[in-house]
Amino acid sequence: MALMDESLWRGKIFTGGWSGGGGGEAPVIEPATGAEIGRAGMAAPADVARAAQVAAAAQPGWAATPHTERSAILRRAAGLWLANAADIEWWGIRESGKIPPAMAFETHVATQEIYEAATLPSRPYGELLPSEQPRLSFATRVPAGVVGVIAPFNFPQILAIRSVAPALALGNAVILKPDPRTAVCGGVVLARVFEEAGLPPGLLHVLPGGVDTGEAVVAEPLVRIISFTGSTAAGRRVGELAARSLKRVHLELGGNSALIVLDDVDLPRAVSAGAWGSFLHQGQICMTTGRHLVHEAIYDEYVSALAEKAGHLPVGDPASAQVALGPIIDQRQRDKVHALVTDSVAAGAELAAGGTYDGLFYRPTVLAGVTPAMPAYASEVFGPVAPVVRFSTADDAAKLAAESEYGLSLGILTRDVMRGLDLAERIPTGIVHINEQTVDDEPNVPFGGLAASGTGARFGGTSNLEAFTETRWVTVRGDIAPYPF
Repeated sequence: MALMDESLWRGKIFTGGWSGGGGGEAPVIEPATGAEIGRAGMAAPADVARAAQVAAAAQPGWAATPHTERSAILRRAAGLWLANAADIEWWGIRESGKIPPAMAFETHVATQEIYEAATLPSRPYGELLPSEQPRLSFATRVPAGVVGVIAPFNFPQILAIRSVAPALALGNAVILKPDPRTAVCGGVVLARVFEEAGLPPGLLHVLPGGVDTGEAVVAEPLVRIISFTGSTAAGRRVGELAARSLKRVHLELGGNSALIVLDDVDLPRAVSAGAWGSFLHQGQICMTTGRHLVHEAIYDEYVSALAEKAGHLPVGDPASAQVALGPIIDQRQRDKVHALVTDSVAAGAELAAGGTYDGLFYRPTVLAGVTPAMPAYASEVFGPVAPVVRFSTADDAAKLAAESEYGLSLGILTRDVMRGLDLAERIPTGIVHINEQTVDDEPNVPFGGLAASGTGARFGGTSNLEAFTETRWVTVRGDIAPYPF
C-alpha cells in the first residue's frame, strides 16, 4: 500500500492508529485553485488529554529501548521519506502552495533533520563532575517524557520534524499539532512515515486542530516540554499558558530580518540575493528578508534592478506551471499583506513594483523611499514584499538593523568580509550570514532568535540534547556516608 494512500487517513487523526477525531474532519484546500483535494481529521481538546495518557504510558518503554534500535527506526523513517518523495512533494506543492524546487528543498532538509537526529541516541549523555566528597559524581541527560510540538503552515515538514525527530530519538513521546491548513504535508506525512518505519504505537500522536487544540497541548500536565514555531503574538500566548504549569518552552517566532547592502558589492549578485530573500515561498518564511538597508551610493540602482527583477518573476499555480511564486496561504494572510503595502504607500512609500494581486497570487513587491515608521518596515509582513531603506554610514546601517523588536537573522553583503563581521557584532541577532541573504538553515546548526523572535531557544545538532532532555545529578558511594546524628 502506498505511503500516502488516502484511504488510510482520510478524515482521521493519528494516535498510534487512525481514528476519527473529536473535531470531525475538514477539507484540504489547494490555495492556488480553491479546490478540495482531500479530507483531514481534526482533533479536539479531549483528544489531546487521551493522547497524553497513551503517550505517557508508552514513553518509559521507548526510553529503555537500546539506542541502536531507536537510531535504526529514525534512519528507516528518513529512507521512507526519500523513497516516497514524489508523492510527499505533490501534497506539499498543492496544499502549501510551494513551487517544486522549494518543495524539493523542504524534503531534503526534512530528511536530513531525521538523519541528524538518528545520531543523537549514541552521543555522550553525561559528564563526570569533581566532588569534594569521596564519591562518584556525574550529570546525565534523561528524557523529559512527553513533548508537545506545535508547527506552522509555511514549512510544515521541516518545522515539525526538527522537533519531532530529536525528541523521539532521545527517548520521548511526542504530541504534534500541525496547522490545520497543512494537516497533510505537516501531519499525515510524519505519521505515515513513522508508522511504516516501525515506531512503536503510542509514541507519536498527530492532532491537527484549531487554537483550542493547541492550547490544550500547552496546558496538558503530562506534556513537559513545548516546542512552538509560529507568530510572536501566538508565541506570547503559548509562553503565558506554559508558565502556569512551570514547563519548559522553546519559542521560535517571527522575524523582520535585515539585509545590509554595502557600497562595494557586486550589484547584480546583491539584487539576486535580495530578491531570493524576500520572494522565496511568497515571503512566508520567518527568516525572510523584511528590510533591505542599502548604501546611498548604490540605492537608486539597487531599487531599479530589484523592481525590474520583481516585475519579471512569474506568479501562478505551482502544480500546473513553472513559476517563481505560488499563492499566499489564504485570503486573510493576503489581505494583511496588502494592507501593510497600501498603508505604507499612503504614508509616503513609492511602489516601485507589484502591490497588486489576483486571487491569492500576490505580485512580488518593491517599496522605495521607506522610513522606519512605515508599517511594511516595522512589521513582519509574511508576504513577498521588499521595503528598501537608504543609509549613509555603517553606523547608520547598524542602528537601523538593531532598532527592531525582532532578532532572528541578518545578512550583510560586502566584498570586505572583515568589515561585514565587524558590523554584525553591533547588531543583536541569533543568526548572521555574510554574503548571503537571510534565509538559511541546516540540520546540524544551532537555530533560534532573540527578543520578539523567540526565547533564544536553539534547535539543531547537539543543541537538541539540551532542548529535549532533562539534566539529572547523580552521586555514588561505596557505602553509606557517616553523619553526626
